[in-house]
Amino acid sequence: MKKLVALFSLFFSFFSTHAQQIKRFNPDTVKTIVIDSAVATIRGRSGLNAQDFIDQIMRDTSFYEAFRNMKKYAFTAENRVFTYDKKDKVDGKIYRKLKHSNVAGAHKIQYLAKRDSGQVFKRNGKYELYTTEMFDYIFMNAYNSDFVKGGDSPNSGGKNESYKDKLKTLIFSPGRPVSGIPFISKKTEIFSPEMKNYYRYEFAKGTYLDSIPVYRFKVIERPSLNSDQKDEVMIKELTTIFDRRNFQILGRYVDMKFSNMVMDFNVQMNIELNRFAGELLPTKITYQGNWDIPFHKEERASFLVLHKDYQAEK
Repeated sequence: MKKLVALFSLFFSFFSTHAQQIKRFNPDTVKTIVIDSAVATIRGRSGLNAQDFIDQIMRDTSFYEAFRNMKKYAFTAENRVFTYDKKDKVDGKIYRKLKHSNVAGAHKIQYLAKRDSGQVFKRNGKYELYTTEMFDYIFMNAYNSDFVKGGDSPNSGGKNESYKDKLKTLIFSPGRPVSGIPFISKKTEIFSPEMKNYYRYEFAKGTYLDSIPVYRFKVIERPSLNSDQKDEVMIKELTTIFDRRNFQILGRYVDMKFSNMVMDFNVQMNIELNRFAGELLPTKITYQGNWDIPFHKEERASFLVLHKDYQAEK
């Protein structure tokens, strides 16, 4: 049971956030997108249909590569984390402003600002919540995290690495099964013949940052599902923004909810990319929601990550 609890903790801590302190972000993924029209089938690019978008989501690597690309740049990161008590009142705050650089292959972090308050750390110096621990591991280290594969196996860092690898699958390869997570492994496989019947697809054309022509492709839970069918759906919405000029992915939003006797979580996640010197790089990451599993403290948290001022390293 202890091992199972640890697995759940590591998995859901990555997605545990709450919307009170950070305003609800736009569920259309890219906040500055202006929708021109909603259409059943997008014409003009050899008659795009739902399967074209699904195929691109399944084979795309540019979204993942955007995080790998960070290692070639210096940039500034602003990170805000808030944790909440059972009454949804803020009981912990973390703020970091950091300058990342990677001169001559050596990663360096310079703290420009660092503030903590409330219930952030335990007496032994470790984070109070797994949420903040995972946040620190992945985003405070940015391109040094296991979002970026090196020459070693992604599982080479110990037993926790396999759990973190499952997080990468869900974020960067949506629609694929996430093995080893009881009760929900197949529920992430939303494009499988069994799960496709629970979803409907919506297309739209739009403009991002006033100049980039994009497609918005939404995979959302069918409103006509009965209560038993709704219980089979964990990913309530997956919205993906595509650059119309090259079909690369510029943004992703996912809404996940699940509840049974073993676990209960309600999570929304948003990642936005933009181009700098022609290269896709992450600019904004937000999370909100909560999770609860037996024999473990309920966790509620939110965070906002902003990357800016990218400059190519010489």
